[in-house]
Amino acid sequence: MNRIINLYSDTQTRPTPGMRRAIAEADVGDEQLDEDPSVNLLCARVADMLGYEAALFAPSGTMCNQIAVLTHCRPGDEIICDATSHVVNTEGGGAAALAGVAARSITTENGIFTGDDVDAAARGLTRTGPRSRLVVVEQTVNFLGGRVWPLEKIGDVVSRASARGLATHLDGARLLNAVVATGIPAKMFCADAGFDSAWIALSKGLGCPVGAVLCGSSEFIEEAWRWKYRMGGAMRQAGVLAAAGLYALDHHVGRLADDHRRAKQLAAGLAKIFPGSVNPDHVETNIVIIDTSSLGARAPDFSYACAKRGLKFSVIGETRLRAVTHLDISDSEIESAISILKDIAASGTIEIAPREKGAGHLYS
Repeated sequence: MNRIINLYSDTQTRPTPGMRRAIAEADVGDEQLDEDPSVNLLCARVADMLGYEAALFAPSGTMCNQIAVLTHCRPGDEIICDATSHVVNTEGGGAAALAGVAARSITTENGIFTGDDVDAAARGLTRTGPRSRLVVVEQTVNFLGGRVWPLEKIGDVVSRASARGLATHLDGARLLNAVVATGIPAKMFCADAGFDSAWIALSKGLGCPVGAVLCGSSEFIEEAWRWKYRMGGAMRQAGVLAAAGLYALDHHVGRLADDHRRAKQLAAGLAKIFPGSVNPDHVETNIVIIDTSSLGARAPDFSYACAKRGLKFSVIGETRLRAVTHLDISDSEIESAISILKDIAASGTIEIAPREKGAGHLYS
């Protein structure tokens, strides 16, 4: 059986042989007692990278976001974010269910809003409305094509939020993609930009099987730890997981540039085969958004046609697919993906997907 070309998400990566060796040889202890040397080293390293005093290791980025919301906010508060943000769309309604926090969404073309947008969204104190409390920025922008927030836009948003007494949080799930794409150090996007908290994922472009690291001030992380306990995120010999993260920081950051190059290659091929389906100029990192309306097809149907030929995308809307390049995708597989797309174009028809397989979903 031929291997599936899996562009569903960069979460689909598997540990490399070197990472597996690092996991097997990890120095471990009790993470809950701050006695796991590998976890402590990872947290110190990421805190320094992002420019903060302290950090904690969590099983997932979703937990990092939810801990941040719970730490910054109180029930009845409101967060301000882009309408497509992961924190409100693909975390099981956690902000509402766990923190009792509402979301005030800003609609944008590319996931990047402005200081004026923050001013317009932030509520004045009233007896009847929720209290605006937290502004969340997602770097890179996930469901609108992996776009990179420029520093000047971040500075505008953070300064306006701070002027209104709002806390700020960076969802840095793909922050290191932005770092590699721009050459700008991570801390300039995070602490130096004024964010009160930020995190990076280990299980996306870095290729780890699990994990994320949340950073902030010492006081913030101390309070965040309480929520980590309450949510079941405290661990014991978690060094076997942290070791994968340390290995990834040593070996998998610079190579993100390969993912970006392959995403651009895929986008260029798509644009030639299906004009109007993608704008290659909008591909800045490792995510390609495919508009199937230009093909006269529903995204689930086009995805189904690709899957039958061994090419896997994620469906993120009625006429939108997402392709994400990553550690386990090679140059030859991008060429094969383009060949599959050419085959679909040559067939002239796109089969209707079975309804049970055709629903749209949003993924990490």
